[in-house]
Amino acid sequence: MSIRARIRGGDTEAFEQLFDEFARSVYGHAFRLTGNRSVAEDVMSLTFLEAWRLRHRIDADGGSLRPWLLGIATNVARNTRRAAYRYDDALARIPRAEQVPDLADEVAGRVDDADRLAAIRRAYGTLRRQEQEVFALVVGSDLGYVEAAEALGISVGTVRSRLSRARRKLEKFAAEREPSRPSRQVRGDRDLAARFTREEYR
Repeated sequence: MSIRARIRGGDTEAFEQLFDEFARSVYGHAFRLTGNRSVAEDVMSLTFLEAWRLRHRIDADGGSLRPWLLGIATNVARNTRRAAYRYDDALARIPRAEQVPDLADEVAGRVDDADRLAAIRRAYGTLRRQEQEVFALVVGSDLGYVEAAEALGISVGTVRSRLSRARRKLEKFAAEREPSRPSRQVRGDRDLAARFTREEYR
């Protein structure tokens, strides 16, 4: 019996195998979508809880369940963001006390790598949510167009167009930064961008 059929039938050992195989990948995808390690851990946990709840929807036949899990993680990350926005909005309505300077931020601001990684995250943040999701799946998680389309429940053509728009925007951002930056530092930016999608975050 396939692992798909076993999980669909409620086999907890098969589900544990699924977790062991793909937890790192789900976490990496969640981190690329949220930019926060703690939130990514929450998203990963919720993803597998949701996957267990939805196990009856798994087809008994098919390939890897990774696209299915990453699709669930994408939805969980969306819901997490919405909840965070509501929470932040509620906090914004509360009168604020005088703030104490955050020395940790000041120190981090002096670290060149941290500055450049922050710039890359700002560029990523300029993408629309749908573009971020496609970029994170195809570039960050190495899914093919068909797998990304399956994960998001959209057409392959939509995946291609969203990814194309995302790449154009990021390339424009990089081009705007490069003229005033020494070539060595520009290469450093590219290295950090690569680190954003490196295996350690998968």
